[in-house]
Amino acid sequence: MSAKTKKIKMPNVWSDEQWTVRFGRVNAGPGRPEGAPRLFTVLGEKLPFEAIDKVNSHLRKIAVRRTGVYVAHDSMGYARYIGRGKIFSRLRARRKSQILELKYFSFYVVEDRKHEREIETLLIRAAGPLLQFNTRKKRLTISPGDILDYEAGTRFFERRHKARQKSKSRK
Repeated sequence: MSAKTKKIKMPNVWSDEQWTVRFGRVNAGPGRPEGAPRLFTVLGEKLPFEAIDKVNSHLRKIAVRRTGVYVAHDSMGYARYIGRGKIFSRLRARRKSQILELKYFSFYVVEDRKHEREIETLLIRAAGPLLQFNTRKKRLTISPGDILDYEAGTRFFERRHKARQKSKSRK
């Protein structure tokens, strides 16, 4: 522990024999100015699903917005589902549909909501092959690691998609 680090007692949000979920504030580290804008208002990573109701009620009690980006993890900690929107209701629905598979959740309440889609896209691209998708949101012809597959709906994607269709029809 460095000389500048202060130990601060934080309130427990939820606990059982194995886990303790606490709420606290991360202080700015060396090289980060105190007034610099933060990317996240609140975040929680790999929390057990048993704590979801207590975490939600704690955030409601301290008046924190509960929309953002969320991740559902399996028992090995791998991301299985990533989305954005109402964090806790979506996570509960996902857990209900895959109760034996999902064990942990992460969430990120983004300070500036315009970055939610970018963060979701980054997490999806970094997650790996175990990720499950809502087929209405994902183009099924995307192959892993294809640099030409940009997010659907962007002008670049639409131009590339039309160009590929033309080249396929010429062959």
